[in-house]
This record gives sequence, C-alpha cells and structure tokens, in this order.
Amino acid sequence: MSTHRLFVALRPPRPVRDLLGTAMHGISAARWQDDDQLHLTLRFIGEVDRHRAEDIAAALGAIHAPAISARIAGVGLFDRRGAPHMVWAGVEPLAPLAALKRKVDQSLARIGIEAETRAFMPHITLARLNRSAGPVAPFLTLHGDLASSAFVFDHVILYESEMGHGGSRYHSVARYPLAVSATSAAATALTSSHVAAKPPSSP
Repeated sequence: MSTHRLFVALRPPRPVRDLLGTAMHGISAARWQDDDQLHLTLRFIGEVDRHRAEDIAAALGAIHAPAISARIAGVGLFDRRGAPHMVWAGVEPLAPLAALKRKVDQSLARIGIEAETRAFMPHITLARLNRSAGPVAPFLTLHGDLASSAFVFDHVILYESEMGHGGSRYHSVARYPLAVSATSAAATALTSSHVAAKPPSSP
C-alpha cells in the first residue's frame, strides 16, 4: 500500500519569501531551500496510508481559528550532536502561532494522533547543513536583525513531502482558510505593497 509523508504548515506570502531569499547565501556547502520549500511547520505527521491521510485531511477541516499577523524576526541555528544542522528565520509573535498549533494538535488527537512533546519554536528553515558546511557565525552576525513588515498567515496547509533529486519536494494536499479580521486584512494590504527589511549589521 502506498504511503504519504505529511505535515501541516503555514506559507509566507511572496514578498516575505523574496525577503528571505535575499539572505539565503554566505554559508559554504549549505543546502539552501527553494522558494517552494519555505514554510513554517505547525506539525510533522510522517508516513501514513491513504485512508489515514483522508482522515487527517477531514480532521483539519474542523479547525476554526483567526488569521495571524506575523513578522520575520532574526535568524538562528539548530545543531545536532553539537554540529550545525540548520539555519532558520524566526517568526513572531509566539502566542497566536502556538495557539493555532494547539488547535492542529487537538484536531489530530481526535483521530488518534498524539500531540508532539517537543517545544514549539516558530521558524522558517533557510538551509540545511552537513559537516562540511560553514562557517555559520558570519551569516548569523550579518542577518541577526533580519526583519519584515507585518504579514498575514491566512491558510493552514496540509502538505505531502516527496523525496527526490536535490532534496524533498512539497505538494499542497489541502488548504484551510483562517478567519481574516480587520487588523490582519490591514497587514495583508501592507505586505502586498512592500516588505521592509532592517539593514543588516556589519559582520
């Protein structure tokens, strides 16, 4: 039986992805993300069969939540066993994003998928690193104050990940609209006109 590798995420709008793209260089041997790979993961689900995938898609359709006005806020590094593993852009504010993640977890728990136990830190992966990549410190210094104007996450997206040459490819399986308030609508209008970046500090 075929399986599907699924995750639930938010997709930043084009101007924000363009802003992130301007920062995605400067680390030797880094595997930088393509535009279609830029997302904020709310929940990684993993391999499921077709029937389970259909249950997941239906469960997520029951989520009722407001759209989120967010902003890019700096960059950071995850390591694995003491070695640099991933560089990312931070996303703020935490509280509404964490609340939306809880709703995703609750909807999945109703069909028997247990919530994650690891701490949630909203971020968008910029590059994956192997042991030959680096140095990383100059990148972190240069883009430490990377920032965007406010923008809106207005859909939760169920993605399928497929491995291929050059890494994973992500395909949108289903989109679930979030309720847009007057405040988030204003942020959307602002984002559509421009996304401002603070000038980077000198390395």
